[in-house]
Amino acid sequence: MSVTAATLLPIAAALVLVLDRRPWRVLRAVVTMAHEGGHVVTAMLAGRRLSGIRLHSDASGITVSRGRSTGVGMIVMLLAGYTTPCLLGLGAAMLVAANQHQLILAAGVALLAALLVTVRNVFGAVAIVFTGGVLLAAAFSAPAAVQRAGAAMLAWFLLLGGLRSVGDLRRSRRRTRARDSDADQLARLTHVPAAIWVVVFGLIAAGAIVAAAVVLLTG
Repeated sequence: MSVTAATLLPIAAALVLVLDRRPWRVLRAVVTMAHEGGHVVTAMLAGRRLSGIRLHSDASGITVSRGRSTGVGMIVMLLAGYTTPCLLGLGAAMLVAANQHQLILAAGVALLAALLVTVRNVFGAVAIVFTGGVLLAAAFSAPAAVQRAGAAMLAWFLLLGGLRSVGDLRRSRRRTRARDSDADQLARLTHVPAAIWVVVFGLIAAGAIVAAAVVLLTG
């Protein structure tokens, strides 16, 4: 795939949406959905009993599950939050490179429908339904070129938004003494400093971005 305007425009659009504070305040909820979805899937795979998730208007979220508060399952569940958005973005980028952009939109709708079953507050339900509606409309009514551009932009938004969310975590930990983040919980479980876990999150996000760039820009 050669580097063309059609390849670069989705990256530029995603950068604007992630770096500009105004759209980011609204659209970072999409990254939160992916984040909490990662917690949900890994909690269930680890055999924990899922109570549900809540998505808030400030784009924060929480997943509540019951089970052992220690062990590998809990560690994997906590690791999944900040790594899921960028890994989903990388998967979407690979599908775009394979000209399977319609599959991305369909998979997005299916994943949001599954997440809707677990949500336990009105704002979260409305946010999920609205996001799913946008993807559904794109899947059924947009021209193929628009679908491809939209799928590519979604991939880059998840990749770049996942990295920004790690940066936001780093800044929030500096500003407050309340240490209940995924990184801090991992630190208590593993005795590895929370700052190291933030670096791990960042490296995974950056690695996913590099891999996606290789797939989409040099393939």
